[in-house]
Amino acid sequence: MTEVFWNTLSTAVFGADIAPPTIKYTGRLPGPLPVTELLAESVGLAGVALARLRGQSAEDVFVDARMAAFWGQTSCNPIDWTPQEPWDPLSAIFAGSDGWIRLHTNAPHHKSIAAQILNNVDTKDAASAEIASRSVTQLESDLVAAGGAAARMITWKDWQTHPQGRAISQSPLVAWTQPKVAPAPRRLQDANYSSDRPLSGLKVLDFTRVLAGPVATRTLAGYGAQVLRIDPAGWDDPGLLHDTTIGKRCAGLDLANTPDRARFVELLGQADVFVHGYRPGALEKLGFDAATLDQINPTHINISLSAYGRQGPWSQRRGFDSLVQFSTGIADLCRDDQGAPGKLPVQALDHAAGYLMAACVFEALRIAKSGRIVSAQTSLARIAWMLCKADQTGGDLTPITPKAESDFLSAIETSDWGDLKRLTPPLRVKGAEMTWDIPSGELRRHPASWDWDGYCQVVDGRF
Repeated sequence: MTEVFWNTLSTAVFGADIAPPTIKYTGRLPGPLPVTELLAESVGLAGVALARLRGQSAEDVFVDARMAAFWGQTSCNPIDWTPQEPWDPLSAIFAGSDGWIRLHTNAPHHKSIAAQILNNVDTKDAASAEIASRSVTQLESDLVAAGGAAARMITWKDWQTHPQGRAISQSPLVAWTQPKVAPAPRRLQDANYSSDRPLSGLKVLDFTRVLAGPVATRTLAGYGAQVLRIDPAGWDDPGLLHDTTIGKRCAGLDLANTPDRARFVELLGQADVFVHGYRPGALEKLGFDAATLDQINPTHINISLSAYGRQGPWSQRRGFDSLVQFSTGIADLCRDDQGAPGKLPVQALDHAAGYLMAACVFEALRIAKSGRIVSAQTSLARIAWMLCKADQTGGDLTPITPKAESDFLSAIETSDWGDLKRLTPPLRVKGAEMTWDIPSGELRRHPASWDWDGYCQVVDGRF
């Protein structure tokens, strides 16, 4: 079949439209937009980038689009326990006097701001009644100004002429930096990525949360990278951690705390890759602008994600997949039969961004072998633009068949919440199986250190 996004994806990462991987389609997710293709081709992009790093070609990469769709929902099946509900009751769509608005209140501080502005409502019904007579344009402005997270619905037509939409349309999907003055360290220039654990020994400092960034670092961990995830006290990704923390050590630091800042400097000084999802200006406010980060470690690879990009009036706006869908035209294009805002069948912007970021890491490592260090950034809104511009499904619209026992790995994973079985990975790169050596678990359960105590081992079908 003809790839929908491959030219854009491969050109953004590799600088050329190189050959795509083999992608097997056996049905598609519902909806008017080519979400299954976006997921599968993003997974394939990461696979081809890894293959290039290993000296292989796209012929050595295979993607199961059905499994990519499942991983876009959840990567595992809990055994005799139920994950926490990830969505707060106020994280929902509401009708106002002049349109629709979506709130994001999963984080306690975002919920507190929303409740205060909405006269201390604490249920979805109460919020719906409160918002019904309000202007969503004004409510969005009030919530954003107060540090909350919300988005009013903007039609696809209007987004294309919106100041931020125009800024996004003129931005590259991936913005690569010029090579740093300091050459790549010898360990990266001489690295041998041909083993079955190609990223073994690579230190990845992970300051990402919720979904896109954790998907990226989960992918890196799947190929052997030492991923150290850092979160501040009090932060949680409820209902998501069993999906996203597999293969990682998880520690806690607060960059507003002097001793923790010093520890961050030590960790970054030893890291090969720094992956983060800070919105533009946030790290700078903490005293860690790009120049400072490079002073700490002149040869680290910096891969970052933002919600609305680094240019335009919304560049510093807080955003999540659900909100970006609402403000970039996706909710409009996916309206239901009654005309109410719709949504993608999975959080495809997050997952596509995660695999795109992983591909950027692989490509940056390949470039480092020639002695050059480059970094890259992308945004959810730019991925949304790419998806909306391809607003036709095409191909076979047969629904994806439900999950079966044969879709899961045989090993039982003992997580901090209970046993579970993990889906078979959607990506296969010849000679490098995607596997994880550390079970999923709670945040801040490990020390903030690169002193790796070794990996867990699979014993009697468990790990």
